[in-house]
Amino acid sequence: MMKLSGKVALVTGGNSGIGLAVARRFAEEGARVFITGRREAQLAEAVALIGGQVEAIQGDITRTDDLTRLFRTLGTRAGRLDILVNASGVSEPASLEETTEEHIDRAFNLNVRAMVLTVQHAVRLMGEGGSIVLVGSVAGAIANPGYGSYSASKAAVRSYARTWNSELAPRGIRVNTLSPGPTDTPMFDQASDEVRQTLTARIPAKRLGNPDEVAAAALFLASDESSYISGTELVIDGGMIA
Repeated sequence: MMKLSGKVALVTGGNSGIGLAVARRFAEEGARVFITGRREAQLAEAVALIGGQVEAIQGDITRTDDLTRLFRTLGTRAGRLDILVNASGVSEPASLEETTEEHIDRAFNLNVRAMVLTVQHAVRLMGEGGSIVLVGSVAGAIANPGYGSYSASKAAVRSYARTWNSELAPRGIRVNTLSPGPTDTPMFDQASDEVRQTLTARIPAKRLGNPDEVAAAALFLASDESSYISGTELVIDGGMIA
């Protein structure tokens, strides 16, 4: 039996990387999946790749009007939401000396502010049994030279998840954080060979993760198999922070 039969899921950032892998796995497990992202062409490619019960709603979740339209459309088409995976994110390197106001704003606007407002909208469509999976990062728990703003934004994701776990438990909605280590996605393409080699050397498994491995963990947290798990952080990092 498929693990998400009859479920309605929304995956932000579902047009590439981890979000795309999650959306594809959810569709394979029987969910009706909605994906959102800024790039229309990339969304169309994702829909063609995933097939099945997947629909794309174009929009930029950092924009209030787009976010309102996203959930209005979702409500009209599906009437409810069972699963939210917030996989949208940005990672830009900058040392302390290089950090600018604009750099901080870009990191926190998408990784934190947009996430908070997305969850705020999502819970209005959720009932008992709802599952929220926030994609964080091991960067939020370890020193990550050159990525201070990104790391701090991902630490905020974990903190929000713990608070929302307590706030939403009375409504039967679970909230968990999924924290990958270095994963071979388009976001990681901007890293230099030196950075990739340095990070790989720190991983006991001696390789980067792949999006499908993260998607498998997201499936567990989204499904009823994790019905007694909430407020936790599931780390998928090949043993890096251990």
